[in-house]
Amino acid sequence: MLKKQEYILSSADLNINIEGLNDRFEQLCIFDSNESLNDKKYISSSVLIAIGATEELSINDPSNALVRLQQFYDSKKGWLFGYLTYDLKNATEILISSNGDNQEFPLLQFFAPQVVVEKRAESVSFYFDDEYISEKDAKDIVDFCFSTSAPQKEEKNEQINIQSKISKEEYINAVNKLKEHIYRGDIYEINFCQEFFAEKVVLKTPLIYKKLNEISGAPFSAYCKFQEHYLMCASPERFLKRKSDRLLSQPIKGTIRRSKDAEEDEELKKELYNNDKERSENVMIVDLVRNDLSRIAKKGSVEVEELFGIYTFKQVHHMISSISCELKETTTFTDIIRSMFPMGSMTGAPKISAMKLIEEHEKTKRGLYSGAVGYISPTGDFDFNVVIRSILYNEKNKCLSFITGSAITEKAEAEKEYEECLLKAKAMFEVLSSGN
Repeated sequence: MLKKQEYILSSADLNINIEGLNDRFEQLCIFDSNESLNDKKYISSSVLIAIGATEELSINDPSNALVRLQQFYDSKKGWLFGYLTYDLKNATEILISSNGDNQEFPLLQFFAPQVVVEKRAESVSFYFDDEYISEKDAKDIVDFCFSTSAPQKEEKNEQINIQSKISKEEYINAVNKLKEHIYRGDIYEINFCQEFFAEKVVLKTPLIYKKLNEISGAPFSAYCKFQEHYLMCASPERFLKRKSDRLLSQPIKGTIRRSKDAEEDEELKKELYNNDKERSENVMIVDLVRNDLSRIAKKGSVEVEELFGIYTFKQVHHMISSISCELKETTTFTDIIRSMFPMGSMTGAPKISAMKLIEEHEKTKRGLYSGAVGYISPTGDFDFNVVIRSILYNEKNKCLSFITGSAITEKAEAEKEYEECLLKAKAMFEVLSSGN
């Protein structure tokens, strides 16, 4: 039976013992909103933590992936935490993924946690299922979650040699080829990405995550451990949030740098808002999301709550639109995923044609990048981000990877799109290239 306990802590005791949790448990998810999204009505918890697993689902075969996921979902009455890789597209459409993959994440993975900890301000709630764990053991895990060890010499990661999967010249040539497809009418827009990677790396993942989160302060930050697979995520983008019968999607299309000068920073926001190319990209994805939602929505309920909203983050400004709907009463979790995944902001339009061209022109299997990580609550509500601005690490093969991309339209200039990729990668380079 799922139980909930309240827990009051002083502000001095609220630091999360990520290193200790990482060493002790094979499954761990920490979702941190950083209370940084401009519109607070979309934030559910300050921090949500899933610790350990009572049961786990890991799938590599796309042929029955969604059926098995729904069966796992239906069999659980508590919390579920997990991820969907981009390559789950092969389960929703007749598509393949044949590019190289140095991360080797399963197609999807979910677990029912031993303990869930929800932190808001100075109060903590924790949940556990007494069928699997006693209240005393659950309380001990919560205490450990906020415990502090004796001060030690600050650890550092080794110097990391980051390489690019493709050269700048290759990137520009690929963008120009994709624009030819746009001119021919094959697609209207496509999200084109490039990978940066390092091999033979022993990574202190909690340290990397804390530095990345400090630099970015993103509203959908996440630290996740699934056995040997790690995600250190500073995502600014929500994929889907369900609350009761309402479903919300908030795609990002449109990015511009920040300035330390307050007056210039405001001018940059105005420049982004009035940029015809960025607006064109954004409205294409809004239309795509509206179309995807219409398959599972009650008639006439799809609504654009906000168009071209400008949101400010530590390193960039983004253009974000919000689209919602009321779900049909019989809609299941995997009905939603089948209709909406992958997210349009990471594919392009039309979605299937764009995904085929992505497979042809990109050099890396995306895996968890441009997939989604999140949670499902005991009531069936859920919240999933878009896995971008993220470092992926396979502890077994000692390989790390991060991928960045941009939207290519007929107005795109290849040189500027390349620079946008580097801007989006700035935080990852910063935490990885200094030796920390």
